This record gives sequence, structure tokens and C-alpha cells, in this order.
Amino acid sequence: MKILIAIHDLEQAETTLSFAAQIVHRAGETPTILYVFEHKTQKSDTKFLDMLEKAQKILGVPKLNTKVRIGNTAQEIIQETEQGGYDLLIKGEIKTNSLARRLTGATTIGVVEHISCPVIITKGDPRPIRHILLCDSGAGRSSALNRFTAQLLKMLGGDEAVCVLHVMSQISAGPGVIGRQLRASVGELIKEHTPEGVLLERDIRELEKSGLHPTPIVRHGLVVDEILAEVSSGNYDLLVIGASIGKKWQHYLLEDLARKILLKSDRPVLVIN
Repeated sequence: MKILIAIHDLEQAETTLSFAAQIVHRAGETPTILYVFEHKTQKSDTKFLDMLEKAQKILGVPKLNTKVRIGNTAQEIIQETEQGGYDLLIKGEIKTNSLARRLTGATTIGVVEHISCPVIITKGDPRPIRHILLCDSGAGRSSALNRFTAQLLKMLGGDEAVCVLHVMSQISAGPGVIGRQLRASVGELIKEHTPEGVLLERDIRELEKSGLHPTPIVRHGLVVDEILAEVSSGNYDLLVIGASIGKKWQHYLLEDLARKILLKSDRPVLVIN
């Protein structure tokens, strides 16, 4: 797996690298560190040079590929990711005042929306990935779960607890979904073979084939609110969502949900494009 780690804030570099270290260790390949400067003169910043020295120790690799780009942060990360043919981008998030967070959030959204490979946005304090929440809408030709198992199973150790969440929401419910189903439990949805029940049953089978032991979860309410509530109450280490799937109004609804989750989540988010 070819991994790019994008650092755009030296103060938060160690946090991003500490989270990335466990992915790098499992991937077994030398990662590339990318730093984007606005001006050429910043390349000689001693903090930047210190960060590169720390990076090799934190990641625990014998050598480190480094790249520096000059220009707009989002544009340069997008270009490097696509031109370099990376399989995964790991990008940090700045912890600072509300205005800077909004600007950083705009950069993050811009990056996620314009690259084709999966992206992990690191948030909060680095912690081992032991408890994963996978949000699968089942929309589009390939669900988030299908892409998760196909692309990123190798980054797992095999002993992680994986929960698959589906939110029953009146807003996003398709035609023919009756009110009782919007309040149904996992067992009721599966027993009645509703579309959501079929999806959850399929998810369980697919993850079990990969050697994992998933737990299906259903919540009822507004999608973003329920996802964030589950992340908090379940104390998850990584949230997995899909993006750029579906067509027409479905595409824009899913994209809008992905944006809100990225901006509001306080845990690392893996976006599978």
C-alpha cells in the first residue's frame, strides 16, 4: 500500500504521525511525507527540519520519502496524491481557533472531494485502532463496506471490533418505507427482509468472510446526529464513511452528509471514495 502523509501544521505533526505509524507498520511499505509551504523561504524553517527528523523515529521506518510543494495547500495535496498514484492519504487537522478551523475544514473538504483514493483525516489524540464504526448506506454500485474490505482490510490487524451502523431516517427514506420500519430494531429489519435488513445481513456476511466479527447497529433519527452520537457513546477509534457514490440528488445528499461528519466528528475519519 502506497501511503502519503500530508502535514500542513508543524504544531500538530507529531499527532498526525503517531496515528499514521500504526497504518504504516501494517502496510509494510515506506510512506511519503508531504509538506506544503506557501512561500519558498519557509523550507529552511528549523521546525520543519526537526519534524522530518522526528517523523522517521515516530513511524519506525529505516528510511523516509519526503516531498515539499509550494502553493495552495489543498491543490498541492490533490496534485501530489493523484500524480503519485497513492493508495491512501493520511491528513492531519489543525487544532486552533474557530476561524482557522473553518478554513482548515474547507481545505479538508476540498481535498476529500477531489481525489479518488481513500483518505484518513486524523482528529483528536492518537489512539490505537481497536474499535471501528462503519457507516454503510448501501447506495451506489459499491457500498462503503465493499470498498472498505477490498481496499483497506490489509491495514487492520484482524482483532479489531467492527460495528456496522445504518440510520433509519424519515428524511432519507426511500419510497415504500413504512413508519414502523423506521423504528424497527436490527433483528426486526433482518427478519422482515427489508432493504435495510438485507443490507445489514450482507454486511455481516462480507465482514465475516474477511475474518472479522461485526456487530450490526440501527439508530433512528437525523443521520449526522445519530452517527456522531454513536461515535461518542461507543467510544470508537475510527469512523468509516463512503463518499462520491449515488447519482443526482442521492449524490448531493451523501456528499453533504460526508461534509458535515468530517467537520463535526472529533475522531479520525476514513473516507472511502
